[in-house]
Amino acid sequence: MSDVPEDAPEHCPGTQSEAAGKESACAGCPNQSICASGVTRQVDPAIEAIADRMRLVKHKILVMSGKGGVGKSTVSATLARALAERNPDKQVAVLDVDICGPSQPRMMGAENEQVHQSANGWSPIFIEDNLSLMSIGFLLGGRDDAVIWRGPRKNGMIKQFLKDVDWGELDYLIIDTPPGTSDEHISIVQYLLQASYVDGAILVTTPQEVSLLDVRKEVNFCRKTKVPIMGVVENMSAFVCPCCQTESTIFPATTGGARKMCEEMEMTFLGSIPLDPRVAQAADQGKSFLMEHADSPAATAFLDLAQKVTVACEKV
Repeated sequence: MSDVPEDAPEHCPGTQSEAAGKESACAGCPNQSICASGVTRQVDPAIEAIADRMRLVKHKILVMSGKGGVGKSTVSATLARALAERNPDKQVAVLDVDICGPSQPRMMGAENEQVHQSANGWSPIFIEDNLSLMSIGFLLGGRDDAVIWRGPRKNGMIKQFLKDVDWGELDYLIIDTPPGTSDEHISIVQYLLQASYVDGAILVTTPQEVSLLDVRKEVNFCRKTKVPIMGVVENMSAFVCPCCQTESTIFPATTGGARKMCEEMEMTFLGSIPLDPRVAQAADQGKSFLMEHADSPAATAFLDLAQKVTVACEKV
């Protein structure tokens, strides 16, 4: 029987190995210090606290991308708004675990807000009556402050977000992750899978092959860590002129784009979102693009995505 834990990162040497906790593959693993000390691996006591919080969250959705610049945070924020606006009786929240580049406070129009602590933990910032947000951006001294942390401190912050934020009862928790498959991804997946479950991951890409290459790595990460893949969103698939509605290709799908990749890798294609400059403008201003430009093709695409996510969650 293998001594490699099921939730271990790739190339884990195993808990009984002399190299346990000392290999490069161990960097960022929440269990690294325990393995390195030679003490038998134990369940993190924080898991129970995380489980208590997550019992009140019906659906947990990770939004991931293989590379930066594909609009993952924009998709996370707008999807959350779409779910909240389509279902006024549902409670929706966004957890921003992009520790080094927290952009959700700006996109949600809550950049100057501060987190308050009560007897029940940290209170998230409410954007609407049924839409809340938590981000490290609320905990920094200034908007230009850099987070220069090593893996263990990032892991600690993510753990604190999961066990100490008083979300209350939630229908949807959208988790905005940083690009890649690094410390933050390993931590959030391990903690959630040990304490609860994940409905699935939404992978965001753009049509060109240079983006799809990195998304394929994200697919393999999800499959190795046993995170269900809800589907793939092709963002900025084409430019739609806000004035004449003429569509132009900006990022050519030289290898068939996300739809072709989904066919090859047996995944669900969740749809294409056209490039509309007003999406970025709304994000910069902290406004809801869906309310400001409800008749745009991009708004229709986001609402369609929210509908597909709702249906997918109901099947879990």
